[in-house]
Parts: sequence; C-alpha cells; structure tokens
Amino acid sequence: MLTLQPNILERGGQKAFAVLPYEEFRCIQEELSEYDDIRKLRAATAKESDVYAAPLSFIRKELYI
Repeated sequence: MLTLQPNILERGGQKAFAVLPYEEFRCIQEELSEYDDIRKLRAATAKESDVYAAPLSFIRKELYI
C-alpha cells in the first residue's frame, strides 16, 4: 500500500489543493492505469463469456496440422 504525504493548501480557510511529491504522483498514475486495464479486461471477458472457444487440439485436427 502506498503511503501518501500530501501538503494540503487552503483557500479562504477551506482545504482546496493536495500537493504530492512527484514520485507519489507517478505511483498513483501507474496504479490508476493498471486499474483501468483490469477494468477493461473484465468488461471484455464478461462480454465474451458466452462465446464458444474450440480447444487447440480440435483446431489442429480440423486443419490437419
């Protein structure tokens, strides 16, 4: 788990911005990118879950290879 060390900046007495060290920012970017990839993979897998897939041995037999 990533431990963040943000500096919180205020505007008008209210929390307005969180400033992170660049390395922490990059780690968050990478994690979000990986999450997005996993989300897309799961959606594609769910969409194709009812599609028939022939075993490789069957394909080889059909193609005589």
